[in-house]
Amino acid sequence: MRPGGQPNMQQIMKQAQKMQEQVARAQAELAEAELTGTAGGGLVTVVITGLGEFKSVKIDPKAVDADDVETLEDLVLAAIHNAAEAQRELAEQKMGPATGGFSLPGF
Repeated sequence: MRPGGQPNMQQIMKQAQKMQEQVARAQAELAEAELTGTAGGGLVTVVITGLGEFKSVKIDPKAVDADDVETLEDLVLAAIHNAAEAQRELAEQKMGPATGGFSLPGF
């Protein structure tokens, strides 16, 4: 702070620009990252990017039972939740330092 308690605007702008660069770098890393969620011992696999975009769903034929569709639905949902949790953890890891602990919408 400068005399009289006034913040140095130039320094604040530099800090904001640095934070913006860190956020952009973290978002680029998240966009490139791919995380995998699984369920049923690997019977269902979901791949998601670090930004939350779902890339693929793979279902082992052993998981398909026409008489028990509900179990397959549960496995798919569990794999999605598993992948989403991994994505949230990675986003917190990458974005936390860039935002100084502030939470950004969508991360």
